[in-house]
Amino acid sequence: MEWQGWFTLILLPVMLFGLARYAHLADVIFMGGLTLLGLLGIITPGEALAGFSNAGMLTVAALFVVASGLRDSGALDGIARRMLGQPRGERGALARLLVPMSAFSAFLNNTTIVAMGMPIVMEWCRKYRLSPSRFLMPMSHATVAGGLLTLIGTSTNLVVHGLMLNTPAFEGNGLGFLEIGAVGLPVTLATLAYLIFIAPKLLPVRQEFLEQLGAQRREYMVELMVEPICPFVGQTIQAAGLRQLPGLFLVEIERRGELISPVGPEEKLEAGDRLVFVGVVSTIVDLQKIKGLVPAAEDTGPVKLTDKLGRHLCEAVVSATSPLMGRGVREANFRTVYDAAVIAVHRNGERLKGKIGDIVLRAGDTLLLQTSTTFMRAHRNNPDFYLVSEVGESAPVRHERARWALGVMAIMVIMMMIPDILEWLGVEGGVTRALDRCRVFFAFAAGGMMVIGRCLSPATARRSIQWDVLFVIAASFGISTAMEKTGAAKFIVESFLPIVEPLGPIGTLAAVYLIANILTEFLTNNAAAALVFPIAVATASALNTDPRPFAIAVAVAASAGFSTPIGYQTNLMVFGPGGYKFGDFVRVGVPLNLICFIVSIVMIMLVWPIR
Repeated sequence: MEWQGWFTLILLPVMLFGLARYAHLADVIFMGGLTLLGLLGIITPGEALAGFSNAGMLTVAALFVVASGLRDSGALDGIARRMLGQPRGERGALARLLVPMSAFSAFLNNTTIVAMGMPIVMEWCRKYRLSPSRFLMPMSHATVAGGLLTLIGTSTNLVVHGLMLNTPAFEGNGLGFLEIGAVGLPVTLATLAYLIFIAPKLLPVRQEFLEQLGAQRREYMVELMVEPICPFVGQTIQAAGLRQLPGLFLVEIERRGELISPVGPEEKLEAGDRLVFVGVVSTIVDLQKIKGLVPAAEDTGPVKLTDKLGRHLCEAVVSATSPLMGRGVREANFRTVYDAAVIAVHRNGERLKGKIGDIVLRAGDTLLLQTSTTFMRAHRNNPDFYLVSEVGESAPVRHERARWALGVMAIMVIMMMIPDILEWLGVEGGVTRALDRCRVFFAFAAGGMMVIGRCLSPATARRSIQWDVLFVIAASFGISTAMEKTGAAKFIVESFLPIVEPLGPIGTLAAVYLIANILTEFLTNNAAAALVFPIAVATASALNTDPRPFAIAVAVAASAGFSTPIGYQTNLMVFGPGGYKFGDFVRVGVPLNLICFIVSIVMIMLVWPIR
């Protein structure tokens, strides 16, 4: 092996150390490694940049936009709320949550599924006084397993698919849309059974972090109008869950000019009701995302949907020199002057009474505003306010576009499945191959239709793309090429093959799986797949056998990161809100890793026997 191979071998542990120590800089580390390989002439510019035009990487980019369209249209919110319902026992609640979540994850990126599902689950847990720590980790693990059902379920599958397309040993045949599901379905079923029947004995009971803050959180008074399309119309306050949420209190209902206060739990909601709440920002953000429950501004009507599009929430503190001092919100003509609507007011723990438009403002009052996208830039340094800050995750939900979003998603999935269906029917030829190559264009078309259908704005579509993930994926192809081209992958295989060779082909396959699985617990899933894939292919070549089962093993093992919070991005997402500790993931995840390992090896050997 020449110096290029030795340099690549030295670069790999350096990158591994960097990824383990600075996991949040994975894109920087991969791009840095790729740049070094290019500068030293180990790979050509074309080889270095090939990943940026890879169909797998581009499909991931398009799917980020599709998932964002589903999220911003609230397409899955109603399904999720009906799915959870009223718990009749923890195992039953877990089953109602995890089975659909794993199914959704087969067609949507699991990171997006958790991002959409987490606030709904948190709200549901607050409503029924349940511990989020009993549900958030199982939800994360179920979506990870569900991502193994289809080609587009997780970016790891698409990374391996792209690497297969670029590797001559596979003769241009990547993963089929449902091919990995032959392993993914048994793994998902085993995972669900474990999470529902065994994991509850291992999961902790902890409070949500914000719940621990209790009274220290800032409370606002907010008025919301009930529109006819609201799913709560005709329901009692108790059934709608508007009394049980911590940090939220329903003060009164104004109905046809009459006040209902105090509000009893059996009071039924009607269209046109004006609800007055006192609550923290997080609950107000959640409330305004419910279909047909819209903020009432300082005038007498609600903030219309056409006014809400392209807007978000900001907090502004009234200064002592502000012209708003001593004036009512309506009298100050706030919406006209600042192009923003006051939807809630906080005053130093004091519970305000009356309508928002009638509140006389004082210095230090904190206003919750629905603003245009230019408000922050225009008023950040305005002396009328002491402080202006944005409220995260407060973009309005475009419920009226939900059906369009679901239709676009369904058509995309059907078009991606057609090549596999034709193959099962024995139809082979140019049409099947052309449709197979067009999968990336189906994803791009779906992303475009989400924007055209106003499920999300072009600016939101651009922001939804996780560029750091794409850079890792694109750079991984160049690094994989360097490992094959310089003989570094072959050297690694020749070094560890004598150790596992006595175990036979099955033992060697198991060793490749374990290497990828251990790496993914401490690196990123895509990084682990990219680094182990060339080793797996070289191992198959050394055994003179089909490399496909080894590629499948890498794809499954790199996704099955259950034992650490950093093993998979969804684990990290639920770590804080669930109040988890590192040991919680180890205790629940290690048995699950072993179960997935056994099921995966058995299924791979049955479906793709090593000859």
